[in-house]
Amino acid sequence: MENPKVQEILEKQVLTVAKAVEDKLNEEISALDHLDLDDLEALRERRLQQMKKMAEKRSRWISLGHGDYSEIPSEKDFFSVVKASERVVCHFYRDNWPCKVMDKHMTILAKQHIETRFVKIHAEKSPFLAEKLKIVVLPTLALIKNAKVDDYVVGFDELGGTDEFSTEELEERLAKSQVILFEGESSVNPYKTSTSTRRSVRQSTNSDSSDSD
Repeated sequence: MENPKVQEILEKQVLTVAKAVEDKLNEEISALDHLDLDDLEALRERRLQQMKKMAEKRSRWISLGHGDYSEIPSEKDFFSVVKASERVVCHFYRDNWPCKVMDKHMTILAKQHIETRFVKIHAEKSPFLAEKLKIVVLPTLALIKNAKVDDYVVGFDELGGTDEFSTEELEERLAKSQVILFEGESSVNPYKTSTSTRRSVRQSTNSDSSDSD
């Protein structure tokens, strides 16, 4: 007997929400209607300047090697790399399975986050750096901002403790340290099924047992 009454209340609530949305849209349209040509030109110029600055940033990042996951050939090159880019993720590795798994995720993230330089360096061939930065467990990611190591991701402990973590999980961890940025909508979706990403990473790693570099 109460169903008609409930239905009536729900209908009123829907109408109230719809009215609020309509009023909001009307306000925005009205605001646009009241802009004169000078206002519109100023908005257009501001937008163009923003686009120009972003294009310049992207061009500079690409010229520095952003967008690709590459190897630093020697310890001395490490310092020039970290000084050139504001944000750097450096993978200290050796030729073993866990490091190859990390390589696959780093390759994906390097393309997704052009604002950050993704590199790797052979830890055993870099004894000075390994000692200075206290690199013991491999793989270790050094998260570098403004030429200073700000944080570390050591092994897989923070990524579930196994090599089956997803690229999104690593991405979320790097985002917490703000060594990568999300411009616009975040590409991290904690509710997204990561099985396909995890499987593709593991399969591609299994199919190539040799080191990529």
